[in-house]
Amino acid sequence: MTDTTASSFVRQDLVAERRAPVKTTGLIGFLRTRLFNSPTNILLTLLGVLLLWFTIIPSLKFLLVDAVWSGKDRAACLAENAGHPVGACWPYIQAKLTQLIYGFYPEPERWRVNLTFFLGAVLLVPLLIPRLPAKGVSSGLFFLAFPVLAFFLLRGGGIGGFGVSWTVGILQLFDDSIGSAGQVLINLSQNSAIGPLLWAVGKTIMLLSIAISWLVSPLTWLRDQIQASGQPVWIDFVVTTVIVSLILFLLGGGVRSGWRALIASLMTFAGIAVVIKALGLDHGGLAIVDTRLWGGLLVTLVIAITGIVASMPIGIALALGRRSTIPLIRIFSITFIEFWRGVPLITVLFFATYMLPLFLPGNFTVDGLVRALIGVALFTGAYQAEVIRGGLQAIPRGQAEAASALGLSWWKTTSLIVLPQALRHVIPGLVNSFIALFKDTSLVSIVALFDLLGSLRASFSDPTWATPTMAFTGFAFTGMIYFVFCFGMSRYSLFVENRLNAHRRH
Repeated sequence: MTDTTASSFVRQDLVAERRAPVKTTGLIGFLRTRLFNSPTNILLTLLGVLLLWFTIIPSLKFLLVDAVWSGKDRAACLAENAGHPVGACWPYIQAKLTQLIYGFYPEPERWRVNLTFFLGAVLLVPLLIPRLPAKGVSSGLFFLAFPVLAFFLLRGGGIGGFGVSWTVGILQLFDDSIGSAGQVLINLSQNSAIGPLLWAVGKTIMLLSIAISWLVSPLTWLRDQIQASGQPVWIDFVVTTVIVSLILFLLGGGVRSGWRALIASLMTFAGIAVVIKALGLDHGGLAIVDTRLWGGLLVTLVIAITGIVASMPIGIALALGRRSTIPLIRIFSITFIEFWRGVPLITVLFFATYMLPLFLPGNFTVDGLVRALIGVALFTGAYQAEVIRGGLQAIPRGQAEAASALGLSWWKTTSLIVLPQALRHVIPGLVNSFIALFKDTSLVSIVALFDLLGSLRASFSDPTWATPTMAFTGFAFTGMIYFVFCFGMSRYSLFVENRLNAHRRH
């Protein structure tokens, strides 16, 4: 009975053959599951292939296959001389490469630009690699020391004083501006229906100017004594070092815990002294190169990096100000953001270049490139403020409430808890603004600044390389430069985003 029952469950014939399983891995699997898995995807795949065929293939043929790689003038890039259809004229790029990088920067001084590029790359690498230590020192060197060093390397010139002289100069400029405004109001009061009110306001401003002059008088006397000495730069440097170090020592805790701040201050000023001596800033410094001679990739990088670095603190301050509970700060932040976002960048550049000097005192001038940098920084800061505000709104209110329950102040709560999380959330938006700013630097050409594209257009006027393919070659080359920088920022931001948001992965 048992043998019969067991044998009834044993198959006597072979199982019929079945089709092999569909491959879902590798190239064939990718094609089957992603590109040809439905009639719609098949149609889209064919259209994509045709689009690539009619765009990539002709581009590669123009840039590589039919391109001319050597020659001394336009004759090498003409079809009648080459004997075949001519593509990109790369000898033209070789001849104009220095102009595309440096603009009209004097050739004997171009080592200063190269040194600036090298120092910037060396100081930036420790900030980009997460595992390298001493991020605080690296940040201070790149964001504080490097801009000053780059200014004296690129522009040249020396210094006639240091902290005391600079402080007195700024305060006197502010005092002169207030005094001029008060005098204007007093003059207007003579022929105005509200003359008494204007006269009272003008007199008040004049009294304020007199009070500022009285408060600044000790510093003015000290500045005059320093300038009358034989070594005004170094005496001013020593006085500034003593004053700043003493203030930091007292703020750091005095005798108990202020020694660390004192040592850091002395080391910082020692580094500044080395730079002053190395560049000869106390004896006129390097030869001055007017910013109107700057151009090419140099101007593009200066505007982009300055705009990116300067717009971040502006954006953070405006974003926090727009969420402030103080009405004056909130209204000012909202007005600033909406005004700068409501005008195009071209208008901002025109205003900063041609109208800003009208609002400055007659004895005070601002370089044309600096005016453009100020306009770009303020414009980009308004956009960054809204991006950062979106990140701040994404942080639950319980975070701040928990910090308050632990006894943290508003500053510590914002800087240590809320703001780091908010910035982590909006990394894609911030980098998107950085990339847009890098490409928008080409707009400065309308205010007589020769960026990368401006230098390229200037090179078109050279009859030595006037060929039908010159413009296409130049724009293709500059397009590749823009793509390398923008794609690099995009990929690095993706790396940072994945690293900082690793705890959110599922």
